[in-house]
Amino acid sequence: MKIMYSPCPNDTFIFHALAHGLIAGAPKLDVTFADIDITNKLAIDGNAPDIVKISFAALPYVLDDYALIPCGGALGRGCGPLVLTNSEHKDPSMLAGKKVAVPSELSTAYLLFRLWAANHVPGGVGEIIVMPFHEIMPAVRDGKVDAGLVIHEARFTYQNYNLNLLTDLGSWWEEDTNLPIPLGAIIAKRNLDLESITNWIKQSVQYAWKHPDASKDYVMCHAQELSPDVAQAHIDLYVNDFSEELGDAGFAAITTLLNRAAKEGLVPKIDMDKLYK
Repeated sequence: MKIMYSPCPNDTFIFHALAHGLIAGAPKLDVTFADIDITNKLAIDGNAPDIVKISFAALPYVLDDYALIPCGGALGRGCGPLVLTNSEHKDPSMLAGKKVAVPSELSTAYLLFRLWAANHVPGGVGEIIVMPFHEIMPAVRDGKVDAGLVIHEARFTYQNYNLNLLTDLGSWWEEDTNLPIPLGAIIAKRNLDLESITNWIKQSVQYAWKHPDASKDYVMCHAQELSPDVAQAHIDLYVNDFSEELGDAGFAAITTLLNRAAKEGLVPKIDMDKLYK
């Protein structure tokens, strides 16, 4: 069975047991690593593997062929994307007509940014530039762009670039909705045994928690030069109860985000029956 997820510590931590044949009854996995911008495009184009990690923002485009797996993804509180600048000004209107770097136009981070900017940046931002997320902070620091939308471990490292926080989109979302922020989804082709896939992934999450040291070499091997402390902070932030089971709050967060985005014309309207089946 072919699977694709990111080399980020939360994904390698979650899928370590499944990828290494430690879950009874699960098939051997053929793993490919790719950043979320790549997995989003592959899934939308119909070229993704059997199981794939994508942004929740891309979910409305793939539900005909893929089902949402209710575990293994990334939702949570206090883990949202950040908007950074090299200015000390805190007024969001400063972004009007300005150049902003984002990690993907199909990412949940960018979807949240668009929802936020519609209400906080009069006249809208100017040019949007897509670049790999590890290039965004240097670009902001060096003045190549006016602001950057960052994700993942950038929450812990942006101060190293002498950058300033303009807004925490996760905090904005949580204050506005009282719901967790939905970031990354695990999806699988609808013609597969979805119940078994769900159980295997859930068991892999549980194994990771029960044996936290077992995955350390695997995590650090793919951690893109992160320090062990930052990699662990990344895991602590993104691997939580929602990783084991989306639950009512998780599904409420997903439907709220996608319905709001559809109302603004940012994504297609989702078929609720396909979201739950």
